[in-house]
Order: sequence, then structure tokens, then C-alpha cells
Amino acid sequence: MDSNKINKQKISRKSFLQMAGSVIAGGTIIGTTGYLIGNRINASKNESEGLLSNNDAISNEPFQSPYKLVSSFSTSDEINGFEIYKNQMVVATSNNIAIYNSSAQLKKQFSIAPNLRDISVENDSIYLLFPSRIMVYNFDGDLKNEWEACGENSDYCSIAASPYHLFVTDASNKNICQYTIDGQLERFIESPNRFIIPSYTFGITYANNSIYCSNPGRHCVERYSVKGQYLGSFGEPGNAPGKFCGCCNPVYIDYTSAGEIITSEKGNPRISCYDSEGNFRNMLLDVSKMGGGNKAYRVKVDLDKIMIAGNNMVSTFQYDKTLANKSGCSSCGINCPLKEGITI
Repeated sequence: MDSNKINKQKISRKSFLQMAGSVIAGGTIIGTTGYLIGNRINASKNESEGLLSNNDAISNEPFQSPYKLVSSFSTSDEINGFEIYKNQMVVATSNNIAIYNSSAQLKKQFSIAPNLRDISVENDSIYLLFPSRIMVYNFDGDLKNEWEACGENSDYCSIAASPYHLFVTDASNKNICQYTIDGQLERFIESPNRFIIPSYTFGITYANNSIYCSNPGRHCVERYSVKGQYLGSFGEPGNAPGKFCGCCNPVYIDYTSAGEIITSEKGNPRISCYDSEGNFRNMLLDVSKMGGGNKAYRVKVDLDKIMIAGNNMVSTFQYDKTLANKSGCSSCGINCPLKEGITI
């Protein structure tokens, strides 16, 4: 869509204030939003997460999660990234990497440079993402490789690794940088819809031989091939389950071994499940279940468990059949590892 068409679709500030004034005068305020929902999304930068769409009905039914909390542990500092790899948890804080076994016992830790943004683990290597650099360590804490960002004004946000590639979101240049696993730049991937990044909510994951990336200002998840071809998107703005609320969601993305896509939102934090084509399955965890706040929780899936990290706490939730029957999660009709606890 060219810029002239976009400008015609925007509502001027003056018109908006006049419209808001008439609504207030009539005493019929339904709610306050930081954006207008139409064919285009005018993304706000004021972090107004958790607001209702006028088209969303408020349900009186309490949310029933199919998961129960089974364990948790805390770290000394806020968590900036974590991964599950070969029955190990790799947890990153601002200047430290800690490696735990499946029982949350600390096995190894080592210091890293400050200002870490995200991590990914593949090929027995830990890939550390900084605003303008990538560093690679082995599990003994030895530095194996490092390279600078591909542009002077790059501002890297999130990273995902496949066996042969690294995919990095750049919040400044609003694209995805694709590297070989040893750091050779292969291509820039740009959205045909244009990435809108109001804040550092530019999540990415590699699953189903595809790249899934959030386009938070458009309230959707976009899918690309490993060669950068756009394959489609899913998502729409709104507060109802299956939609993405606020100015910039979803924040984090993960996947199950059966190919479902898991999203994590901020503002009104919640974890949701979609199939590989983007059809909504169920909400899995809500803000009250996860512990409150308005920040998004980092999320990873390990068979029938969901692990989340928020502030300085890692918590593990396990699928519970009794709770699933109450929540409706057991009726989605797919052979899901979250139900069965087996790899598919």
C-alpha cells in the first residue's frame, strides 16, 4: 500500500479529539484505547497494553487453565533469556549464564558481557544476543565465536537458532537478519506488511522448518521460509482469547514438538496456543496463574510442561487432565504433546 493511501486512512488528531469530545458529552464512554482498529493499525507508543477492543465481549466465566504449577526457582537478577536443551535449562541474566539440570540444580555458570538481550541454544552452543553483537559459547563457558552487527545503527532484539542458521530481529532497521550458524550474513528479511515495532517486542522462533516472527504493531505473527519467503500471518487486535491486545503484542513465541505455536503477551499477560497455520486452540495460562504484573513472561515448552520466566523467577507448569477437562483444552482434537507428554 503506497503512502498516499495510508495517509488517507489515518484519522487526524483534531478529528479524533472532536470525536472523543462528542462521546464524552453524550456520557457513553465504553473504554479508552491507545489505538484505532480498522483496516490499518495506528500503533501507539504509550505502552497502553491490556485495553479492550469495542468489539470484544467481556466474559463472566472465570478462566480455567489446563496447567498446574509444579515447581519454581529464583535467580539473583532479572532473567534476560532462557532455553531448554537436552534436559538442561540455560538461564541468562544481565551478566551471567547459569546451566541447570532438569531438577533445577545448578551445574555450571559463567560471566558474560553486560546488556544481554536474548539467547538461543543449538549444536551444543549458546548464542548470546547483544544490541549490536552476537557471541557464541560452549557449555563449559568458553568463547567460540563472535561478530558485530551487520549495520552501524542495528539494535538487535531477539534471536532464534536452527541447525544451520541464526535469525535475529533488528528493532532499529525493522527487519530480520539471517546468518549462517558461523556468523556469515546471508540476507535481510523484510515484511511485505512492514514491521511496526513500538517497543522491544520483536519475538522470533524457528519451528516447522519455518521462521515465526511477531509483528507487534500489527498484532500478528508472520511466517517465513528459511529462504526469506513470506508464507502468511495470523492474529488480530482485541482482548478476547485468541487475539492480541494493547499496542504491541505478542512479545515472545515458542513451539511444541507437534508444531503448535505458543505466544506470550504483555499488558494482560497470557500464554496461548495456535496450530501451525495460526488457528487459535486455547489460552493456556493467564496473568493470575503466572503471578501477576503486566510484563510478558518468556515461555518455553518441554513435552507436557510449560516453563515461564518473569523477573527473577522460573516456574514450571504441567498439563493436568482434570484441569484440561474443565478448561476445554482436552477437546481440541489434535495429538498434542502437551496432552500426552511424548515427542511426536
